[in-house]
Amino acid sequence: MNMANHDGTATSSQPDISFPINRPVEQGDWTPELDTRMRAQEVKSIQLKKEVAMSRAYFPGGDRSLSGIALRAFLLGVVGTASLMLTLALSYYQSRLWRPFSFLAALCVFHFLEFWTTARYNTPIAYVSSFLLTNGDRYRQAHTFALLETIVTSCLFPGWQARLNPPWVIACGIAMIVVGQVVRSVAMIQAGTNFNHQVQSQKSEGHELVTQGVYRYFRHPSYFGFFWWGIGTQVLLGNFVSLVGYTCVLWYFFSRRISHEEKHLIEFFGSDYRTYKANTRVWIPFI
Repeated sequence: MNMANHDGTATSSQPDISFPINRPVEQGDWTPELDTRMRAQEVKSIQLKKEVAMSRAYFPGGDRSLSGIALRAFLLGVVGTASLMLTLALSYYQSRLWRPFSFLAALCVFHFLEFWTTARYNTPIAYVSSFLLTNGDRYRQAHTFALLETIVTSCLFPGWQARLNPPWVIACGIAMIVVGQVVRSVAMIQAGTNFNHQVQSQKSEGHELVTQGVYRYFRHPSYFGFFWWGIGTQVLLGNFVSLVGYTCVLWYFFSRRISHEEKHLIEFFGSDYRTYKANTRVWIPFI
């Protein structure tokens, strides 16, 4: 229906408004109030869709796959718990095969904590790879060889193993594992977003020099932790060949890595890092 203005021109009786995408289901007159309400509902719907939308990285196969994270955490929990129970049961019955299961239990705890501390305290860089389960062929080969060595010596050379690995040596191995794991995990927690599994050649925004907590006493506490954790596992197992191999390889690796990393840290922080370096120690022999 048309109506006339004072000047005689015809106008529509409906308000001059545009219709949003989300129109009301019910039939009725379109009013400015209804228009405002429907547009607000449309904006809310768009915001909700943005919140629900997820990056493809979180879907199966992505580098932050939620299913991949859940599966790895589940398997580490199952294998770790089963290994710990078998360790206790076999040691109770004085079977030397408790050793390989204790190694598996220590590995499960280590890899779970690598991801958990990253996800909890350094969320922006938490990926499936943060479990460090795919930490290179040499890493897997070393652990496989250590596991085979302790199985062979436990089954075929129990007397030799008993002489090499008396109870007090086993206790030392456990202490080294615990201290190494605690220092490494606490270092990752206290460093927060300043920690990274990869050596950074460029200073990122917000990167700070951490000198408090365990960093007051250890210049590279995460490296200290893994070095003594790795050696401690071989002391616990009574592995002679792997003990020598782990010690040499880990020392060489961290010696080169620390030297390389500290060059960049001096570039990032200048005299602050030089002063910090002069007042702290790595606590890895001859580094």
